[in-house]
Amino acid sequence: MALDEFGTVLRARRLVRTVNPTTIPVPLGAYLEEAGAVLREQTDLGPDEPGFSFSGKGKHFICVNANDRLERQRFTVCHELAHIVLGLPSDHNALPWWSYAKRPLAEILCDVFAAELLLPCNLFERIVEESSVSLATVDALATRFLASVTATGSRFAWIVSTPCAFVLSEQGRVRYASRSKALRDANAWIPPRTDLPDGSLSERVRAGGSPPREEVDAALWFTDWERGGVLLEEARYLAQWDQTLTLLWFESEEVPQIKRDAGDYRWAHEGREDAEPRREDEEEFGLQELDGNLRWPSKKRRG
Repeated sequence: MALDEFGTVLRARRLVRTVNPTTIPVPLGAYLEEAGAVLREQTDLGPDEPGFSFSGKGKHFICVNANDRLERQRFTVCHELAHIVLGLPSDHNALPWWSYAKRPLAEILCDVFAAELLLPCNLFERIVEESSVSLATVDALATRFLASVTATGSRFAWIVSTPCAFVLSEQGRVRYASRSKALRDANAWIPPRTDLPDGSLSERVRAGGSPPREEVDAALWFTDWERGGVLLEEARYLAQWDQTLTLLWFESEEVPQIKRDAGDYRWAHEGREDAEPRREDEEEFGLQELDGNLRWPSKKRRG
């Protein structure tokens, strides 16, 4: 059966549970030992060659570019561990390592696997829920866990209980968006392969201006959004790779309710104990999916 993101996450978490890391940053030696892999640091790789893996004599070997930053080396190790554990072929020649444009599925899944190893839920989630929502927080967590800002931002948005999204854009087009469970449940969809929204802070930051944070209409970012509400948008432009990092969140920590006509019985009687929801509303706002993430009491404040 073909592997998907959900299956990739399960396989990664199985490895994390087996190794059971308890310190930050997470040591990689136990992951390597469990996978039967040997690490080699090489100084003769070029700046666009983060590393590779191969098998021989019954062992797996992972080679990393010793000239890269430590967080980049750590991500490469975990990415190559994914290729070994998942049995996925490497496709590193199509694009530069930093590019997300037309990235092969196998490489995307290995990135997902790597983030799970570097930022395991049992260590990462409690810290996230005690932190403010901001790119500065993402920076601090990335430094603490010795992980890339991109991987940390994506993981932060996925885990945090605040309605939040982390968006990576390249060449002015959305490449992927990681959304918190609250936004996933609300169908707050940010379509990939679309231009940065006209008038968004991210578009203006990429063009070379605007403050790093401002309030925006939620409908500017979310497709077919009927709930209204105002988002805080924070953006950063990485000129070296023509990439834009965007953090979006509802400061109230609640997703706005769907707006209904005054004559709608169910919504006109919202909050009454005797108000009975319609069947389609029960289906839309039913039991939350079990995603393996325990929720801690929120202690966040505005960053």
